[in-house]
Amino acid sequence: MLEINNLTTKKINKAKINKIALAFFKKYKFPSDELVSLAIISDKKMKQINSVYRGQDKTTDVLTFVDLNEILININQIIRQAKESGRKINEEFDFIFVHGLLHLIGLTDDTEKGRLKMIKMGEEFLESLK
Repeated sequence: MLEINNLTTKKINKAKINKIALAFFKKYKFPSDELVSLAIISDKKMKQINSVYRGQDKTTDVLTFVDLNEILININQIIRQAKESGRKINEEFDFIFVHGLLHLIGLTDDTEKGRLKMIKMGEEFLESLK
């Protein structure tokens, strides 16, 4: 089950986010009785959290707290990344959300190999939903 908390003024498509989450949980056999929390936050809040929990005094696009089943997405960073990559904002959001979900099931991107594996898995998963 997914709980969505949009702490920004930006509009998000909750129905689509729920659809992605349900498909992901089914594919990766994530326990259906576990609650996953998704919070949409701003640059300022993400920078603050990243500094406290990771010792990095900068913003980032997504943070996943596995022990809490919590994913934080910085909508401002998503918008910037979409512009840089030429993707639509909702496409970038969906990709980063799936990236956060992949972290939730234990994948890491601490190495280049891990990062590339997560990118490929995320792209393939989203493609399978089309």
